[in-house]
Amino acid sequence: MDGDRRRGWRQCLLAGAVFAVCMAGTTLPTPLYPLYQEKFGFSELVVTVVYAVYAFGVIGVLLLAGNASDAVGRRPVLMAGLGFSAASAVCFLCATALGWLYAGRLLSGLSAGLFTGAATVYVMELAPAGGASRATFVATAANMGGLGCGPLLAGVLAQYAPWPLYLPFVVHLFLVAVSAAVLLGLDETVRERRPPSTVRPQRPGVPPQVRSVFGPAAIAAFVGFALFGVFTSVSPAFLAQSLDVHDHAVSGLVVALAFFASTAGQLAVGRVGVRRSLPLGCAGLLAGLALLAAALVWDLLALVVASALVGGVGQGLAFRGALSAVAAASPPDRRAAVISTLFVVAYAGISVPVIGVGLLVEPIGLEGAGLAFIACMAALVGAAAVYLLRRPVPADV
Repeated sequence: MDGDRRRGWRQCLLAGAVFAVCMAGTTLPTPLYPLYQEKFGFSELVVTVVYAVYAFGVIGVLLLAGNASDAVGRRPVLMAGLGFSAASAVCFLCATALGWLYAGRLLSGLSAGLFTGAATVYVMELAPAGGASRATFVATAANMGGLGCGPLLAGVLAQYAPWPLYLPFVVHLFLVAVSAAVLLGLDETVRERRPPSTVRPQRPGVPPQVRSVFGPAAIAAFVGFALFGVFTSVSPAFLAQSLDVHDHAVSGLVVALAFFASTAGQLAVGRVGVRRSLPLGCAGLLAGLALLAAALVWDLLALVVASALVGGVGQGLAFRGALSAVAAASPPDRRAAVISTLFVVAYAGISVPVIGVGLLVEPIGLEGAGLAFIACMAALVGAAAVYLLRRPVPADV
């Protein structure tokens, strides 16, 4: 029995590592955007659109094939996701014009769209009996930790190694190849598989028993991902233009801190419980937004770092609490589809608001656009916090 538990946890952790590698590829270009701007001569609006193309790819896959792994199995879907991740890296390696960046980000979004729901459920299913809470942390930590490792790896390589626009993607291709080999050695958890023809596009929606949890959870996820979207798309430009920070490693580290802080916030959910983690997460997001506003007004790097840390912890508390509550309330045969729906809302947060910031940069400047974004997100997450205080999550999972 102990041997089975050890094997289960080993497979769970290996699946989490594969998950992290895929998600790292999605944020790898973050500290490189200023270099691409210099090379191709495009504006901040184009940066945000390039970034948001990724989110459109994620949402498209979640809507068209969010339940694919429930039908054909987890491993085939994840293998396809690794294939798209590799193709994305190849596009960036071949980039000689702006169109390559759009293609690379779209393929990256398709990869993340296949991974988000399927890999989260796969990690949880591989864990031994009684390990649901710990497995949920492994899944969400792999997601956010991988997203944080991407800009950190690319920033360090761009600053201290040769070929800054190429070497990060070569390293990622190697990691994807290793991940594919690891994935082939893991068990399949879907016992009754159906042919791919049974996969149908799905409209966003959740079963009735999930709806009381899903609303506030989705709002918190939207705002948290919107905050991360702004960090990953325009923070390198803000650091360079307003703070005169041109070190790519520093830019990557600031973005990575937000994702690593999210992982810490997710770990804290085990102590505070889901019932309290959602309102506490909303409070952390509000504090992070306030610190970001102060950083924009006073041009202080310390406040940018504080915003990344505080907002990241808030996002982690809210995100893992939302994921745990939604997963626990979902019927097993709909779990991957419902989690995919939650991610549709979350990834909408890193597309629409981020493009909005890009559109406002030209008329009112980067600082003004950031403050307008902060005001809108603060109103939204504040409303969610009030709702959660009046109607707490019904079950602590």
